[in-house]
Amino acid sequence: MNTVLSPERAFSGFSVDDIAAAREFYAGTLDIDVSEEGGLLWLNLSADRRVLVYPKADHTPAPFTILNFPVDDIEVAVDELVARRIRFERYDGMDFDDRGIMRSGGPLIAWFADPAGNVLSILEDG
Repeated sequence: MNTVLSPERAFSGFSVDDIAAAREFYAGTLDIDVSEEGGLLWLNLSADRRVLVYPKADHTPAPFTILNFPVDDIEVAVDELVARRIRFERYDGMDFDDRGIMRSGGPLIAWFADPAGNVLSILEDG
């Protein structure tokens, strides 16, 4: 039994350089339920899963994917996000189709960035 930590209440977080832009992107573009508390943004992903988004003046985007969204059909998800003005990333040395979906070496996956340059992904679940 862990008497010091509360693992069931743990959460992850990441920084951005502009909370207002993050709120608009996550709530407006991605249609995620968000809330603000004390200058911090919470992504309310489910009843018991939240991610903290906090401002950092000298923010540098992480060099890895910070948040993954499983989807049932990646092509449908890519089309919907493109309609919302999302641009998908393509990385050197990786095999992407014309939509920005990587189709080799693992699950079907496509990456995009938030306004602060943090990388997110959608990946086909199944």
